[in-house]
Amino acid sequence: MGKLEDLVQEVKEFRDERNWKKYHTPKNLALSISIEAAELLELFQWKEDSMKNIERERLEEEMADIMIYLLALSEITDVDLKKAVKTKLEKNKEKYPPEETHFDR
Repeated sequence: MGKLEDLVQEVKEFRDERNWKKYHTPKNLALSISIEAAELLELFQWKEDSMKNIERERLEEEMADIMIYLLALSEITDVDLKKAVKTKLEKNKEKYPPEETHFDR
């Protein structure tokens, strides 16, 4: 699949080919992430807690939309997502040690 940076570049090229950069402000992209996340939630609304009634293609599309907007936001805000995720995981490891956070106890 390639590196995360390759996906960021593809998203940037897609945006630039359509002259959409002027619309890709941090606010607009954050709003778009939230809107797409709501569309993802809608797939699960009023359904039992399983994947059997979820349309796979729509699930993938909504997840991709969220990722595309997130990659676009990371590009214009100069956030290294790989680094940010690793940093956050380290914080979460300290905050939620495995021996204290199992739900099946």
